[in-house]
Amino acid sequence: MAFDGIVIANLVKELGEKLTEGRIYKIAQTEDDELLLTIKVAKEQYRLLMSASASLPLLYLTNKNKQSPLTAPNFCMLLRKHLQNGRITKIYQPGLERIVHFDVEHLNELGDLCKKTLIIELMGKHSNIIFCNEEGMIIDSIKHISAQTSSLREVLPGRQYFIPETMDKLNPKEATQEIFEERMSLKPLTAVKALYQSFTGISPAVAQGICAAAKVEADKAAGSLSKEEMASLYLEFCKMMNMVETGEFQPVIYYKRQEPVEFSAIELFQYQECESRTYDTISQVLETYYAEKNTITRIRQKSSDLRRIVQTALERNYKKYDLQLKQLKDTEKREKYKVYGELINTYGYQVEPGSKSMEALNYYTNEMITIPLDETIPPLENAKKYFEKYNKLKRTYEALSELTLEVKEEISHLESVQTALDIALLEEDLVEIKEELVESGYIRRKGGGKKVKITSKPFHYLSSDGYHMYVGKNNFQNEELTFKFATGNDWWFHAKGVPGSHVIVKGNGEEELPDRVFEEAGKLAAFYSKNRGNDKVEIDYIQKKHVKKPAGGKPGFVVYYTNYSLVIDSDISGLTQISG
Repeated sequence: MAFDGIVIANLVKELGEKLTEGRIYKIAQTEDDELLLTIKVAKEQYRLLMSASASLPLLYLTNKNKQSPLTAPNFCMLLRKHLQNGRITKIYQPGLERIVHFDVEHLNELGDLCKKTLIIELMGKHSNIIFCNEEGMIIDSIKHISAQTSSLREVLPGRQYFIPETMDKLNPKEATQEIFEERMSLKPLTAVKALYQSFTGISPAVAQGICAAAKVEADKAAGSLSKEEMASLYLEFCKMMNMVETGEFQPVIYYKRQEPVEFSAIELFQYQECESRTYDTISQVLETYYAEKNTITRIRQKSSDLRRIVQTALERNYKKYDLQLKQLKDTEKREKYKVYGELINTYGYQVEPGSKSMEALNYYTNEMITIPLDETIPPLENAKKYFEKYNKLKRTYEALSELTLEVKEEISHLESVQTALDIALLEEDLVEIKEELVESGYIRRKGGGKKVKITSKPFHYLSSDGYHMYVGKNNFQNEELTFKFATGNDWWFHAKGVPGSHVIVKGNGEEELPDRVFEEAGKLAAFYSKNRGNDKVEIDYIQKKHVKKPAGGKPGFVVYYTNYSLVIDSDISGLTQISG
């Protein structure tokens, strides 16, 4: 993720504009490595989250409060003693480091004005929150780092605070073209690696963006770049640094298939094909991005057991289906045996005893054929054996035709459940999918055989022309939408030939709807299907009254015989979601 010096610069600009001259009203240590400061500025009140988590260090403004422990930790008590009601005088970032300094003025017990600095270092596993006096001496830190833990720097009370020189990186704000080209060619690295390993504050994502903007191959060796390519890289590098210097930030989140893939404080050109959503502040970007990522991660973790059950059942049914198709193909020669038997009965009297074959005219095709014979038995016995083979293969064909249809339906059902798991965004969505697997016999019901309470609801969108559109999240919801919620003249949409959601457009009694409604409903059907992400998805649509439920069909499975079709992309970024 691009939580780099450029994002920090954007944060410093935002925090400086909003929090400078503000007073620290409350200090809470909500986690072992996390602070939540409440800051009052004039008539406004802000909450500032500081996290030095090794896995996810964060700093942003938030509207959300978090519960504090009943007994405040020692570090929190120390900050309250010194900084409670303190005034923030300056917020700054040294160079383009992933570090933010908060200078605070406060009165001590004697009423004298004192100055302190609260520093947050957002450096992955080395992240920390450090409290220093005016001389830069460490008073305390949220994590104590001894010499045994780090040979580069001790972070302990009484030690002098400094930024360790760990990577031999240069401040990009000070890089002339000559220095830039020299540093880029110093080590045998690709262009993208040379960028983020030579200059502070530049993440791999931003380095990729610079290469993309300069139209230089990111994986090309930096030492082999032409003068024109190096000049183009430097030009884009300078453009980026100028935006940082002038504060021309563009907080943005990039999405692929509705899933956040990256965030940034500036435009990243390698994500031009992704959907981008811009925000007013970088705090909004950080809070939104990590909340959405956390939701997706949590749902995937919680759905892992269900996914494993479905995948195991699918693999078993795929193998069964392939074997049945192979056996079915073997039955194709049954008609040949029937013809052999009939021709032997017709022409067998001409065959000499002990013959291993016979020539005969096939009166079905008017061609001569050679029929193998068992020379140890009479021709009529050969005919009887061929008829027995024919009847056995015929019975096998009839049984397999029915079985392959059942297995194919089961595969379609399981693939639809798999698609529903991909669509699920909430834990209650998983509850309904699990219930379907229980009713289908893939999971044994617990708790006395009682059905669980279902609270999940379909997605609800509003078309540009004001028509309500509903999307089923799973087979149960598809069934409910199509056969209980929709009325006869409502419109029904589904991606052709693949698992996906039923989409219902409420027609409000109107026979004709605007063309744009059909396009938007088609986009929803494309997005909430197995073909999500494709540029062209074929969609079937028809009025609900023509959609029927086959006898004994699985939940959500329907038949229809006359329909309209359209081909559309699966981009729903412009649609308004109401709920679900």
